[in-house]
Amino acid sequence: MSNIREEAKKLREMWGGFRASRVLITANNYRVYDLLKDYQTARSVSEKLKIDLRATEILLDALTSLGLLKKSGDKYKNLPISNHLLTKESPYYQGDMIRHADYLWRNWSELDEVIKTGNPVQRARDYETFIRGMHNLATLKAKSVIKSIDLKGIKTALDLGGGPGTYSMEMAKMGIKVTLFDYPEAIRIAKKIIEEKNVKGINFISGDFIIDDIGSDYDLIFASQILHSYSEKDNILVLKKCKDALNNKGKVVIHEFYISEDRTRPVWGTLFSVNMLVNTTSGRTYTSKEIRKWLIDIGFKNIKERLLDDTVLIEGKIFQTLPTPLKRVTL
Repeated sequence: MSNIREEAKKLREMWGGFRASRVLITANNYRVYDLLKDYQTARSVSEKLKIDLRATEILLDALTSLGLLKKSGDKYKNLPISNHLLTKESPYYQGDMIRHADYLWRNWSELDEVIKTGNPVQRARDYETFIRGMHNLATLKAKSVIKSIDLKGIKTALDLGGGPGTYSMEMAKMGIKVTLFDYPEAIRIAKKIIEEKNVKGINFISGDFIIDDIGSDYDLIFASQILHSYSEKDNILVLKKCKDALNNKGKVVIHEFYISEDRTRPVWGTLFSVNMLVNTTSGRTYTSKEIRKWLIDIGFKNIKERLLDDTVLIEGKIFQTLPTPLKRVTL
């Protein structure tokens, strides 16, 4: 019987997980965390936000139980996690991504129909929230990801489908001449973000990399989190364009969410594939083996792979690196 109880508890955590998510999202929508850098009563919060007092008390208690707030008497304030990630002025702010998650929530609510038809949900989204949400996520890992790439000899780089330009900025800070390629609306928002961060040395190309020219003679093409939105056919097309756009010593570096070869772990990678099912016509989380095969078939050499937490870097070069020849030693 104890095993049944444990199994039921695990199941309850799954079906009840939406509650914590919804509380986090709703509090973010009302900018609750920006008010709680110092202790405030529920009444003070309700009056400032013009929301119901009883509802505010219940919401703040729930946030406290989730480890986001601290309660002392009848007052509440942020715990460090909320100050670091949920307040607008923090350099690691994740609020835009959480607002985008609210959009995803509504799409995921139609998963039953998606599973039946195989067709994604068609719903307009706030594109600036999406792009800034991508920036939120990238700020947590951009520096370490770029440092994980061998940039020796790299003078020019293309950030393909670079969205907010977070990775472009990291490369530009290292003196690399970077070109950011994305849809016109993404470029418009990226320019705002890059100007806010006061980073110089980034060029821009607007277009659709499936059909438009992406430039040429790059030392590096960095493709982060774009392949999962497209079909295998489109990805092979894009990677062929990358090969053609590199100079004769260039390389492509792909950055994607990791999923095991049998597609069953980790949980984040498998659920992200469901997210692509809900929101794209042909996307999914691809295995490293699939991506490596595409690169090999296209003609890339020296394929390398490096696992980074829940993502993976896969590199392919235009040229073959030969082993260093042994030196003749005279005895």
